[in-house]
Amino acid sequence: MPGLAELYRVQAFFSPAFPVGAFTYSHGLEQVIEDGSVHDAATLRLWVQDILRHGSGRTDGILLAESWRAAMAGDTQAVKELAGLGLALCPSRERHTETGGQGTAFLSTIRNAWGTGAEASAAARAFHELADDADAVETWPYPVAAGLCLAASGIGLDASLSAYLHAFAANLISAAVRAVPIGQTDGQRVLASLMPQVMETAQTAAASGLDGLGSCTFLADIASMRHETQYTRLFRT
Repeated sequence: MPGLAELYRVQAFFSPAFPVGAFTYSHGLEQVIEDGSVHDAATLRLWVQDILRHGSGRTDGILLAESWRAAMAGDTQAVKELAGLGLALCPSRERHTETGGQGTAFLSTIRNAWGTGAEASAAARAFHELADDADAVETWPYPVAAGLCLAASGIGLDASLSAYLHAFAANLISAAVRAVPIGQTDGQRVLASLMPQVMETAQTAAASGLDGLGSCTFLADIASMRHETQYTRLFRT
């Protein structure tokens, strides 16, 4: 269990108020709302559940876990390689924009506003080496930036994965509340019902390693591609 200081940080880092622009992204969800595939709380739940279990939720979790471990070992080269891998795995231009925009903003905000929780740790030294070198990584995928920053802030892997994946699911639900639309209470019902899937995905990600990377949510990937040319859009992705 995280201590109170670590809990304070992780709650702040994944609050909707944290300035990564998460509210501007729908992860392709806006496109399937437009075509009617997601039209109520039940279809939204199934959509988010599949992305968590079999899609980018799972992949992000694995990348976060591996980045956290590399940072804890002080292995800056491994973190840089994971950043490149995270961007290479994006199936569309919009997904690249989404993860890169949020990740780069996340690391910048941690560096400029929060710093690290344990300045003498290997993870904190890795964070400062990478964050202070503008040429180390130009664009940070969100899960890799999160893994590095959370390790440097002294937040454990289990808490890091649970918080990240909760925020991932909550942001998709928030997009649906605005775009379907569904009511706030239905949105919270969906989020509550997804707790087992969030916990399951966190456990899977922690145990998988890079050999476990891969996804099979082709409809979600195609939705992100189709969204690029959608005529009327509320969201950037």
